[in-house]
Amino acid sequence: MTDRPLNVFVLGLDEANLPTLRAVPGADDMAFHPLLTIKELQSGEVSVPDLLDRAHRVLDAFDGPVDAIVGYWDFPVSTLVPLLGERYGTRATSLESIVKCEHKYWSRLVQQEVISEHPRFGRVDLTADDPRPPDGVRFPMWLKPALSYSSELAYGVGDMDEFRQAVDAIKKGIHRVGRPFEYILDRLDLPEEMAGVGGQVCLAEETLNGVQVAVEGYVHDGEVTVYGVLDSINYPDSTSFLRHQYPSALPEPVQARLRSIADRVMRRIGWSEATFSIEFFHDPATDTTALLEINPRHSQSHAELFQYVDGAPNHHCMLALALGRDPALPHRQGPYDLAAKWYYRWFTDGVVHELPSDREIAAIERDIPGVRIDLVPDAAQRLSDSDQQDSYSYEVAHIFTGGDSEAELREKYDRCVAALGLGLGTPDATPS
Repeated sequence: MTDRPLNVFVLGLDEANLPTLRAVPGADDMAFHPLLTIKELQSGEVSVPDLLDRAHRVLDAFDGPVDAIVGYWDFPVSTLVPLLGERYGTRATSLESIVKCEHKYWSRLVQQEVISEHPRFGRVDLTADDPRPPDGVRFPMWLKPALSYSSELAYGVGDMDEFRQAVDAIKKGIHRVGRPFEYILDRLDLPEEMAGVGGQVCLAEETLNGVQVAVEGYVHDGEVTVYGVLDSINYPDSTSFLRHQYPSALPEPVQARLRSIADRVMRRIGWSEATFSIEFFHDPATDTTALLEINPRHSQSHAELFQYVDGAPNHHCMLALALGRDPALPHRQGPYDLAAKWYYRWFTDGVVHELPSDREIAAIERDIPGVRIDLVPDAAQRLSDSDQQDSYSYEVAHIFTGGDSEAELREKYDRCVAALGLGLGTPDATPS
């Protein structure tokens, strides 16, 4: 303990996560400081050197010690944490271990060294006159950049016509994240199999079947700990998430298998003193499991779910590791047996008119215990202009619910949607 607040700098600190950060056990002796804005970090084609310069100016001008630098977003935040840690002496996993998770092609190469539970995959040559699927990778498949945000530029394709359309779309947008990512790759001593691959590479993977599930954990003192398993449920006949639900309903033997895979992979990657989140598919019909992707951070989307069920948000693990404290998360000490994050989506473009005010949203949250609502678009904003949407839908609101049954979770979600009363207008319409 110190006789002063511990100064924690949060890359991309946002209003939605500030309450859950402050709900972490021991947060009373922490002072949270914003370090760069989400707009600076995620809008347009970012410049990593420019972001580093801006962060250095903020941190160098700070009148006090820098005790921790943390972040819960994907690139470039994920890579800025270890880069800044090198300069300011704060705790972080290595830059190489981050990139081995975040570069989807390199990550697959590492995974196949220790597990077989992954789809067939390969690179697509975007520079070819007539790009083709990799040898041995069959339709249906997913095409995706080696690095992207929130499934941006990820396309499911079932034949060559769809394949070519997806390739054309990826070619047009891959530079936004891929080009700045190459600055990070240039800082690493890459293995032979990654020589010349770069950041603007497209990956093809055979489609996985079953139910999607996320595993959250951390590595501390060389030990891999999985502290939560969550189910991800899609909209019917869609690849877009309807909700994440915690805890998972999968049988314990399946969850044990997921923990074992996570242990082997994260050890091979060289992960240390940091949180991670791994997405899987499990097919109950064949009792097979496959790793979808590794995120080099915990999921801020799940913070309220752990708070509802376990009594503390998962931010606790991130902060504790960064400060050299015990990262163990409380277990089942929250007020609810179940919790969910719902994605209220529209599947056509348009404008959300007459968004509820902060006061109106607060009233809904008071009237329906165990809920929290975050609106995604701004008033009169065209949905397709929102950042980090997937390729098939538009997020309108995130609705968190806690309850003692799935029926209660759904009932609270339906009440929230009705109370919000959001309506879709055409992109060039004006509010009435």
